[in-house]
Amino acid sequence: MGATCIVAAPSLIPRKPGERIKTDRRDALNLARLLRRGDLTAVWVPDEAHEALRDLSRARHDAQVDLLRHRHQLGKFLLRQGLFPTQRLRRWGKMHRAWLQSLHLTHVSHQTVLRDYLETVDHAEERLANLEAELALAAAQSPLAPLITTLQAFRGIALTTAIILVAELGDLRRFPSPRALMGYTGLVSTEDSSGDRHHRGRITKTGNAYVRHVLVEAAWQYTRAPGVWGALKKRQQGLPPTVLAISRKAQQRLHRRVRRLTHRGKLRHVAVVAIARELAGFIWAAAQTVSMLAQEVAA
Repeated sequence: MGATCIVAAPSLIPRKPGERIKTDRRDALNLARLLRRGDLTAVWVPDEAHEALRDLSRARHDAQVDLLRHRHQLGKFLLRQGLFPTQRLRRWGKMHRAWLQSLHLTHVSHQTVLRDYLETVDHAEERLANLEAELALAAAQSPLAPLITTLQAFRGIALTTAIILVAELGDLRRFPSPRALMGYTGLVSTEDSSGDRHHRGRITKTGNAYVRHVLVEAAWQYTRAPGVWGALKKRQQGLPPTVLAISRKAQQRLHRRVRRLTHRGKLRHVAVVAIARELAGFIWAAAQTVSMLAQEVAA
């Protein structure tokens, strides 16, 4: 009909604590007044292609959760039977899988349960592998493929994590500053300050919990000494020097910060959450750099 439409974030709509009457008419008038004053926060709405990539990414996450649950079920069954490897084996590696296949239980029912659990785990692993292959193919064909490649320059962010970040966050250029991205992920501290009193508490945990999870998992990699080798070195091949400089700066700064925080007595997992918050800022900087380089090429 030619009208400009926005989707307002319900949790950020101002409300008067003294109001005790709520009707559709009052809500409509209140929304109109807030929109006129500019007090409504608009929600970013992805297009169909981006939403399809997000759904595929979340399906892969569901498959990963199912695989973990099926493996735990098999492990608990073996624990009830008092079965465990006689030597140290890497869990779910080739040797461990061969040991599982060689088990022969006394009761036929137990052997049936073992076979069923193994077949369920095999099916879950195959499902996860297929979804990861489809996800990699969809990411390569996505308009945000350059951004996905750029994010892999950071330690702790391989292909799957980069796809998850892009699928959940979308185009990072929509965040005006790194602090806006940090706040969106819910990794910033709550604050209750007034006058000379300043108090900061735990993280807000607002926004996208999945993004917050993968950022914290990636931040654990920065507890190790900085360096570029192995898979990270391969992922950085062919990337712009400015992006590589941001990645090197992130490694050095975040490693120093986690050491400083733990030396001050902060718990290790608390320090890692702080590192995840700053990692989001470096990711924002890399995304802005890629955008500027693309504009220069287009010009």
